[in-house]
Amino acid sequence: MVSCNFKKRFAEPILAGTKAQTIRANRKRHARPGELTHLFTGMRTKYCRRLGVSVCIEATPIRMDLRQGVVFCNDGWIRSQEDLDAFAVRDGFGCWDELVAFWAAEHPGIDEFDGMLIRWQPLVAADPLAIAGAAA
Repeated sequence: MVSCNFKKRFAEPILAGTKAQTIRANRKRHARPGELTHLFTGMRTKYCRRLGVSVCIEATPIRMDLRQGVVFCNDGWIRSQEDLDAFAVRDGFGCWDELVAFWAAEHPGIDEFDGMLIRWQPLVAADPLAIAGAAA
């Protein structure tokens, strides 16, 4: 079982199915294709909320250069403004500029990033009683 924690602002896009990917730093273990992935917000706090469980469909290296406005993943480059905006929307943002602003606030001074892009199937939302119990 793999769990992913998200900032509260991403809960609604995840539940709505508009955020179906996440960008994560390299680490020892990430979700692997075919594995169940548990999605949360507020983990390790009294505000923990399980958003649901989904199956990982992709885990691939990603490289982003936020100054240049380019992303490399899935053996291809994302360069056009239209494609960058579409990528950002899949990650829970309104557009590329919104993703870049979030990144600058969360990771000051880091304009180039190498990590993992994790994608999952459309979310099967958590049982409302389980969510209420987790929030209590």
